[in-house]
Amino acid sequence: MCQKLVDRVAQSRQLMAVADPELLVLFEDWLDELENEVVSLAAELGPLRPEDLAPKLGLSERGATFLISKLSREGKIT
Repeated sequence: MCQKLVDRVAQSRQLMAVADPELLVLFEDWLDELENEVVSLAAELGPLRPEDLAPKLGLSERGATFLISKLSREGKIT
């Protein structure tokens, strides 16, 4: 939990360097929603492939790959 908080603070600082703070909050909320949806889909469907996930979320395959990799590293999906 503590590491997650430290990672979030570091990520926020990086984004604040290039984004308006008001937009940053919206982006973080959107990313949280996407992550929750990916976790739900993985629980329902099993292992996810970027080419299948991307159209479900309205993302590019690269964006879907990023989410799958991030959530896998965090142990939220397999």
